[in-house]
Amino acid sequence: MEQTTTHDDDTDADSRTDHLLDVSALDAGYGDLQVLSGVDLHVDEGEYVAVVGPNGAGKSTVMKSVFGLADRMGGSITFDGTDITDLPPEDVISVGMSYVPQTENVFPSLTVGENLRIGAYILDEVPEARRQAVFDRFPVLEERVDQDAGTLSGGQQQMLAMGCALMLDPDLLLLDEPSAGLAPDLVADMFDRIDQVNDAGTAVLMVEQNAKEALRRCDRGYVLAQGENRYEGRGDELLGDDEVRRQFLGG
Repeated sequence: MEQTTTHDDDTDADSRTDHLLDVSALDAGYGDLQVLSGVDLHVDEGEYVAVVGPNGAGKSTVMKSVFGLADRMGGSITFDGTDITDLPPEDVISVGMSYVPQTENVFPSLTVGENLRIGAYILDEVPEARRQAVFDRFPVLEERVDQDAGTLSGGQQQMLAMGCALMLDPDLLLLDEPSAGLAPDLVADMFDRIDQVNDAGTAVLMVEQNAKEALRRCDRGYVLAQGENRYEGRGDELLGDDEVRRQFLGG
């Protein structure tokens, strides 16, 4: 039986209309293939939200739908009070949202500095303070500013991809599987850096294969299965839910 966990705090949150991001009854997919059915989720200002679930659950499709990269077949998406349901990605990025895809998220033949400039392509002039803020958060990027991105390690490329997304100082950062492909000893460091981004005030919506770590770190989480909402709640509550652990977290 499908179930969505609810809590008093979540009920109060859902009654508000001032969510930064509000996804309602979303049907989406690719061409004639429908992947998502009636998905609901929201992110509040400064909140850290994780979407987890088994392979094929539709997690990445949620992310791509929000950013205008999937075919939306029904439902609505609102960001900061503006309906963005039918906006293409180039317009979505202008409203205050940045997206880091799972793969092919940097230009390997361009330098670190050139990648960062491209990250801020919608600006006529890139404020030096913005670039320095990225370097302060990821010092290795400043050390390698003239190095081709393709010569960076996997972890460094992921930092560069996040740095590019932060060049526009977004209100919401979308992260699709940020730990994918990283060596185990780098995963905790990547999560620490995401924590720091969120602690600085940027809301985060993250799709993540490492469900236990994602739920341990986030404020709230959503569990998807077969393109539908199954569970929702605070991260620590989902981790402690016996049914969630049995069905989706390996016991």
